[in-house]
Amino acid sequence: MQVGQQRQFKVGDKAVYPAQGVAEVVSIEDKDIAGNRQQFYVLKILDTDRQILVPVNKAENVGLRPPISETDIREIFDILKEQTIAFDNQTWNRRYRGFMDKIKSGSVFDVAEVMRDLYRLKSQKSLSFGERRMLDNARTLIVKEIAVTRRKSEEKIQAEIEKIFDAN
Repeated sequence: MQVGQQRQFKVGDKAVYPAQGVAEVVSIEDKDIAGNRQQFYVLKILDTDRQILVPVNKAENVGLRPPISETDIREIFDILKEQTIAFDNQTWNRRYRGFMDKIKSGSVFDVAEVMRDLYRLKSQKSLSFGERRMLDNARTLIVKEIAVTRRKSEEKIQAEIEKIFDAN
């Protein structure tokens, strides 16, 4: 391994890839790219079985990270419970771009904010098609990651989250 390459994940580990969700490291392979030998994580996204190659030395830069902790889950639930969300009169496409930037950030807390804000907005007015898809995407990312951390079914986690919104 070259200097500067820290291998954080090993085969079989779960990792979270921004905007794609939870993946499993299925292998770590050496590949020659433009005459340079590099190590790559081969990730299989759990939802889609899609494979992604991530250079080991760039994993942190692209936002590859371990799944969240139980402490992080409690913080996510606190974010979802927040009531005081003010929506300015932005057009739906400007709001959509802001939400998409948060989802792409790789921060599970940003994704939780998007989910919360879209749920709250949905109770005030109907969402655009793009906003509905984004809400589904944010919900899937959050539910999958919590389910992996807690080793529970996605259905149980989804029900737990729905209770938060039903209570508010």
